[in-house]
Amino acid sequence: MTLSTSPVWLITGCSTGFGRELAKLVLDRGWRAVVTARSVDSIVDLTADARDRALAVALDVTNQAQIDAAVAAATDRFGGIDVLVNNAGYGYQSSVEEGEDAEIRAQFETNVFGLFALTRAVLPIMRGQQRGHIINITSVAGLIGFPGSGYYAASKHAVEGWSDSLLAEVEPLGIRVTCVEPGPFRTHWAGRSLRQTANKVAEYAATAGQRLESTSAYSGTQPGDPVRAGEAIIAITQEPHPPRHLVLGAWGHEHVTAKLRERLDEVESRRDIALSADYPQEVVTKA
Repeated sequence: MTLSTSPVWLITGCSTGFGRELAKLVLDRGWRAVVTARSVDSIVDLTADARDRALAVALDVTNQAQIDAAVAAATDRFGGIDVLVNNAGYGYQSSVEEGEDAEIRAQFETNVFGLFALTRAVLPIMRGQQRGHIINITSVAGLIGFPGSGYYAASKHAVEGWSDSLLAEVEPLGIRVTCVEPGPFRTHWAGRSLRQTANKVAEYAATAGQRLESTSAYSGTQPGDPVRAGEAIIAITQEPHPPRHLVLGAWGHEHVTAKLRERLDEVESRRDIALSADYPQEVVTKA
């Protein structure tokens, strides 16, 4: 895929973290960007010095009317969208048994269904252009389930599987799809945006309970740098064949590669059982 010399980016969740740093980097390069957040007041500073190339738009990805308005504003102002970054989302932690239905559903509305809806709204534009790059910010938890993060992992696993199907459908149209899977980064994920259901079942204290306690304490000391992550994301948009997966951070890379090797070894070790589940092949003899 070849982007224009001044590509148009639409980035969600720009009030903090990855979205904010990525928006800064895109605009610093002289490119164009539609910068979004639920509260436009939290992002107007990002566009103040680049009003000819930047547009701040209020966007709650669970609100279809706001999705339609944001996409329309992008096309009206810039004529198209080259890169969509689905970054809006948040974490929810609990043991699986203690998960609260309202919290689980609210997380899926943002992390999954909102992402789906915005992508559907952008796809006709990219399809008409015969080019585009959809970048979904998932997580290491989209490839590995950790104690205390079952529902968060489920939301990110959903996006990963959906992205496989999406790529198979749109790659022939010149549209690329990448999931970015960060490990622990110094954003607000583990701070003000994290929701938790306290662990009260004693049997989970050493697994989910311990993780809930350690997550908030870890906030602000994570090894990952959001600015360097933003630079890595920008770099893949310049590649003719960008990757389907981009794991970020040493911790994440180590855990993902180890998990995938373990999973492959397990699947391969059961090959005979797998093949035994088919109907027996008929032996055809010639008269």
